[in-house]
Amino acid sequence: MNIYQQIEAEIKAASNIVITSHKSADGDSIGSSLGLLHFIEKLGKTATVCHPDPAPGFLYWLDTSAFLLMTEQPEAVATALAAADLVFCLDYNATKRVGTDMQALLEAVTCKTVMIDHHLDPESFPTLTVSETNASSTSELIVELIEQSGNGDLLDQKIGTPLYLGILTDTGSFRFPSTKPRTHEVLAKLLAVGVAHHLVHEVLSDNNTASRLRLQGYAMCEKLEVMEDYMVAVISLSKEELANYNYQKGDTDSLANQVLSIKGMKVAIVFTERDRIMKMSFRSKGAENPVNVLAAEHFSGGGHANASGGMSELTVTETLNKIKDLVPKYFSINKSRSSM
Repeated sequence: MNIYQQIEAEIKAASNIVITSHKSADGDSIGSSLGLLHFIEKLGKTATVCHPDPAPGFLYWLDTSAFLLMTEQPEAVATALAAADLVFCLDYNATKRVGTDMQALLEAVTCKTVMIDHHLDPESFPTLTVSETNASSTSELIVELIEQSGNGDLLDQKIGTPLYLGILTDTGSFRFPSTKPRTHEVLAKLLAVGVAHHLVHEVLSDNNTASRLRLQGYAMCEKLEVMEDYMVAVISLSKEELANYNYQKGDTDSLANQVLSIKGMKVAIVFTERDRIMKMSFRSKGAENPVNVLAAEHFSGGGHANASGGMSELTVTETLNKIKDLVPKYFSINKSRSSM
């Protein structure tokens, strides 16, 4: 019996299944949660999805109305986790990733837990662990669960659409190095069961608000700072600047990738002020420019080598200065410029 068959057996034996994912929801956390939920339903079982906070606006086209949110329904989340006899931990490798309040509830459960994740350095808290760091996304691993447990015939459009979304967003529309041949094999299976991939791309790409575009234009025009010797760029946005453009959750998510589109750019760092905390996004190109170490050692974060997150409790200016001081220690001088 392989690990996926073990997980299927646990699903069939359970009566109260809870699906959890990390704080600051994204396409993969939402997609993998919905894909697993619909698969569990196809097995004739039910499950409750408990997330720390709401999805960003660009994902509202997905039906997450049944999700219980820690920020909005803490008592319901506490009740669900206390009653659970099987808990899934999707797209995170450490209990702290669900936020302080939900972390306490998660660590208090006594039932079996299952981690399905693709991030580095997983903690050992789960009963069963699927940790595949070579996978493009957790959504890809949910497809593996369905197939390798012997249930490939259950894969359909309802299950596949959120999983396609998760793979799409976590691979940067299939441009990141995490996109492997197996990723495209999985995508082909999703298309074969009726996933309308062009519609997924449309609802993700064609949903800008005027204020979002204005905020991004302001960020690129007024706040982009390029350390040309290292080809590292930083964008910082204060809470006042966000408010000036009617910021909504998700409005700055694409900024780091836009910065990386600059010719020769190696690293992009974007941070925004939220409730006195700087939320940070690190992106880079190439194995020679990892950003996860910088995020882990100085900004209480981590993640993939080329895509990581972090936070800072310093002010906007102090955080920006700290980044500028650290860049020479973590990234090499751009040889093409130094030879000019």
